[in-house]
Amino acid sequence: MSKYDPSKIEKKWQKYWEAKKLYRADDKSKKEKYYQLETFPYPSAAGLHVGHPKGYIGEDIHSRFMRMNGKEVMYTMGWDAFGLPTENYAIKVGKSPKEVAGANIKNFKRQVKMFGLSYDWEREINTSDPSYYKWTQWIFLKMYEKGLAYRAKTFVNWCPKDKTVLANEQAEGGICDRCGTQVEQKELYQWMFKITDYADRLIDDLDIVDYPETTKVAQRNWIGRSEGAIIQFLIPNSKLLIPVFTTRADTLFGATYLVLAPEHPMVMKLTKDENLNAVNKYLEEVRKKTEMERLHTDKSKTGVDTGGYVMNPINNEKIPVWVADYVVGWYGTGAVMAVPAHDERDWDFAKKFDLPIKPVIVSSIEDKSYEEDGELVDSGEFNGMKSAEARKKIVEKLKDKKLAEFKKNYKLHDWVISRQRYWGVPIPMIHCEKCALRDASGQGYQPVSEKDLPVELPNLDEYKPAEDGRSPLARAKEWLVVKCSKCGQKAERETDTMDTFVDSSWYYLRYTDSKNNKIFASEDKLKHWMPVNLYIIGSEHVILHLLYARFIVKFLFDQGYLNFKEPFLKLRHLGLIQGTDGQKMSKSRGNVINPDEVVEEYGADTVRLYEMFMGPFEDGQPWDSKGVVGTYRFLNRVWNFIKEPEEPKLANKEVDRILNKATKEIGDDIKNLKFNTGASGLMKLLNAIEDKWLTKKQYGTFLKLLAPFAPHISEELWQTVLKNKKSIHLEAWPQYDEELLADELIDLVVQINGTKRDVLKITKGLSEEEVKNIVLSNEKVKKYLAGKEIKKFIYIKDRLVNVVV
Repeated sequence: MSKYDPSKIEKKWQKYWEAKKLYRADDKSKKEKYYQLETFPYPSAAGLHVGHPKGYIGEDIHSRFMRMNGKEVMYTMGWDAFGLPTENYAIKVGKSPKEVAGANIKNFKRQVKMFGLSYDWEREINTSDPSYYKWTQWIFLKMYEKGLAYRAKTFVNWCPKDKTVLANEQAEGGICDRCGTQVEQKELYQWMFKITDYADRLIDDLDIVDYPETTKVAQRNWIGRSEGAIIQFLIPNSKLLIPVFTTRADTLFGATYLVLAPEHPMVMKLTKDENLNAVNKYLEEVRKKTEMERLHTDKSKTGVDTGGYVMNPINNEKIPVWVADYVVGWYGTGAVMAVPAHDERDWDFAKKFDLPIKPVIVSSIEDKSYEEDGELVDSGEFNGMKSAEARKKIVEKLKDKKLAEFKKNYKLHDWVISRQRYWGVPIPMIHCEKCALRDASGQGYQPVSEKDLPVELPNLDEYKPAEDGRSPLARAKEWLVVKCSKCGQKAERETDTMDTFVDSSWYYLRYTDSKNNKIFASEDKLKHWMPVNLYIIGSEHVILHLLYARFIVKFLFDQGYLNFKEPFLKLRHLGLIQGTDGQKMSKSRGNVINPDEVVEEYGADTVRLYEMFMGPFEDGQPWDSKGVVGTYRFLNRVWNFIKEPEEPKLANKEVDRILNKATKEIGDDIKNLKFNTGASGLMKLLNAIEDKWLTKKQYGTFLKLLAPFAPHISEELWQTVLKNKKSIHLEAWPQYDEELLADELIDLVVQINGTKRDVLKITKGLSEEEVKNIVLSNEKVKKYLAGKEIKKFIYIKDRLVNVVV
């Protein structure tokens, strides 16, 4: 037999699979559907590095496995092609963003294809294609019709160099992640989506999906629902009131000062003349900080005294008013009652600025805030009352005086979708001066008619942002001037483009019917394929992208376009592959490894198998060239192991037993996304049977187990050595015999702090380390351990585990 040469076989089989349309998803199949999704990539000019394919490979293994288990799988690919990086790169190289994006996609597609991924390429999408963004604009118009898309003034992260608004994720640490410039806070008119109307449903419906608990917690924390009360603080010698939201009305007697957000409209009204310079200077400093910087819990506290006072409504005590940047104007009411004795943040602030501290809950703690519930003291008629009762009674008393009301509060604020850049979806609105005169809001914006969609992005010679902050689209004079869709008079198009998060909030719906030009996707195809069965995303997407996708689905459900409330039934994460230095791969660090070079030397199957073998799928691991070489050697051994069997021949019963066990274990590993133990299992399997004679069926079983991981070499050996006529990727996953497994499996009782929580079927005789990995990766166990520290892991071999927390 010839030497193993991946370069000779891999392209051959990729062309074969494509010609046979082997991975085409059939909309009318009678098989049970399985929709598997990954976040479509942003095609940057740099192309892929070896870390990028990890998620694609893992998903491909799983989708191949699901096909072998009788499912009709839809697994496809597209391009999140709009965005600031492409536009900036285009400006840098003197090309159009459209040209740059096209070249990037072509290169990405070539690189993605070389891994033999089983995508249905006929469903490919591109967010910068008018046939796609027509429906992004259509969604905007539907939101506008229902009052959920609106234009208003709001504070935003503003990059003075890129001249555009940035999402919080793009401005971490107060620095623009695209150009490294210090971000400013700016108040601008922006288009927004009213996601706050869906806050409760976005929290409550997390109960009906299978997400990691950490992801659910991240979603809940971002939305930030809390139940409490609005309490009105009185301004002396005035009828004006300052509302404050609190969840701890029981500590109201301990409020010793009030803190206003720098944006609060009452700041200047309460500031005394002698404090004016200090307050103005502080406000100027705050404008340079992003929201995330201001809310960071471990940053040092800053603030300034206004010299003004308010009255605590429960006891009529005068308390000073301060301004501090840890209070943000668009969260709650923009004002906080400070109770330093019972809030750590307030304690730190009070200590720094020598403000009064008054305990009103019984505690033995000194020199520290006490934040737990307890018995009230120094609280007038409420003394001796427990916190829970006092919260209710204090609010009821103030409610009678119209100074309080029970209320829910949310951290979530509306989604700012305006971007003042060229390379994005044009917002389908028209500004008409004549209509503005008759418009109660004075804005005069009219929606583009649906029949006129898409509003296509015009070609421009100059893409640099304008100095006045308007989008470069303001330069497209012929495109800009248009008739008002309402009154027919001369008007102008909106020049802002949409946040690219809007593009990616619904792409999974378009895959179901990507060529439809009459609707974003047909009702039949949406009903057939949706919701997504499995979505794998990086941890960086667990907040905004996921939240926005869930929001858009809920909106479309409300309008009758969808028959489901959540887009993704099951969601899991993948970890990043790092450079050999253990750092995130990046050009600036000089640790990027080009997959083209590794594939050319060792083949795609080697890279596929190695990236899965590196470690748990959800964890990050550093790249190790020695590991690549070891995996390549393993595939060479496979190449030399598979021989044309001398039939007829009796099956080796020991080989049957080994293959039976491997079929169950490797199948379970793939099902549970434990690709590293699956890859390891294949290597152990080869070690166990390499020196034995096998029948054609036994060789075939081995190749079927290998096929999802290493599809090219498996196909080559299946068809050329074992002389099979059909593709191995059309074969069923091997069946295993439960009776043969019976002697191999035991019931493992899992206890947490001595209480039985689960019983797991595991292989007999495993080491403590192997059992520990199995137990701690079990989803049920993980729920019980969430947020807790493991103190002991006690293992009684083949019988019991007790996790002490």
